[in-house]
Amino acid sequence: MDLNEDAQPLEDFSGEDDSAVEKQWFILKVQSNREKSICDALSRRVSVAGLDRYFGEVIVPTEDVAEYKGGKRRVVKRKLYPGYIVVNMVLNDDTWFVVRETPGIGDFTGAAGQPAPMLPEEVERIVKAAHPEEDSSESIKTAIPFKLGDRVRIKEGTFENFEGDVEGIDEANGRVTVMINIFGRSTPVELEHWQIEPV
Repeated sequence: MDLNEDAQPLEDFSGEDDSAVEKQWFILKVQSNREKSICDALSRRVSVAGLDRYFGEVIVPTEDVAEYKGGKRRVVKRKLYPGYIVVNMVLNDDTWFVVRETPGIGDFTGAAGQPAPMLPEEVERIVKAAHPEEDSSESIKTAIPFKLGDRVRIKEGTFENFEGDVEGIDEANGRVTVMINIFGRSTPVELEHWQIEPV
């Protein structure tokens, strides 16, 4: 009996068929304020380990937000989920080890220590937010430094120097609804967010 007749190359004997395994999206808990550097570190470790075929995108979910500083408008990226990143990968022992051993990564989200892949509707929402259309300006929200219930003073306009409470916030249009007291009645007034200041 010749043993070499049935010999197979070692890489074919791994027991896994790469084409049959589909990548899934997972959420990873990471150190806050280090999301981008941890994404880069994970990508480097994956390349060094030669596991590129098991990994897709690694994303820090962000949204574009317009901020006003010194009277000038600028668009900045704001993290949707601080302390979390999203990774598209095949989960096996090797990929799990590479992810878990990357500095700054805490763990996969899931129940009882078992990584749970994201639902398709969650994936669509998060990935769509991470890749907005280039010419779409309606996806840019305005950063409004107030929250519901805040006490504010109107800086300019018809109701200048009136005080009231923030009743509603419209980030898409940069407007705030303030309840002010006029003639003994509470009246809602819609203002631009830059027309008010905290008391």
